[in-house]
Amino acid sequence: MEKSHQRYALTLAILFAGVFVALAIAPHHRDDWALENVLVVLAVVLLLISYRRFPFSRISYTLIFLFLCLHEVGSHYTYSEVPYNAWTEAMFGRSLNDVMGWERNHFDRLIHFTYGLFIAYPLREVFLRIANVRGFWGYFLPLDFTMSTSMIYELIEWGAAEGFGGELGAAYLGTQGDVWDAHKDMLLASIGGVIAMAITAAVNKSMQRDFGREWSESLRVKQKRPLGETEIDRLRNGG
Repeated sequence: MEKSHQRYALTLAILFAGVFVALAIAPHHRDDWALENVLVVLAVVLLLISYRRFPFSRISYTLIFLFLCLHEVGSHYTYSEVPYNAWTEAMFGRSLNDVMGWERNHFDRLIHFTYGLFIAYPLREVFLRIANVRGFWGYFLPLDFTMSTSMIYELIEWGAAEGFGGELGAAYLGTQGDVWDAHKDMLLASIGGVIAMAITAAVNKSMQRDFGREWSESLRVKQKRPLGETEIDRLRNGG
């Protein structure tokens, strides 16, 4: 691997470690901060373990870094209490909620949107380099995985809220009284993923001469014989 790539990845790792430590100091709700960072720790450990065998591109590492940094801001303050209105009022004289006509704290919505926007591209790398998908599937499968993991996360939130209950469960769930909160979060993650894959497809189309042929080939039927019971019979007969 190029030395420049190693240095770039190491720089991002050091920067994120600094952000993590800084925002771990006196969070608003320590228990919620710990709960919010369980998946972060698992993700960072996975990235470190897989670095030698599967180093991501600098683009992917940057997108992952940005998403994790935003998440750390949310976990420090607790998502429903991130004071972005105070920040915008101090800088521009008006709160963002006043300008947009919002009533609830929307920082959690931003994170769900950026999950799709920032993580779909690294997932595309995984599908292209491990599953060797091409054409249409190289854009659809990362989007599909983004949408499904967003749904799984909502189930994790619900399970944690049921399990812990009380103030911690409510802080982690963060619905802020919106009964459609989970649905809106999944929708925003999906929109972010669609935008990410649309941008990626547009860039590739402008630079890749066989873009159309690759899409067409990816949608061509490769195995004309039906599977299911036919395949079971073939395997039973030693085919």
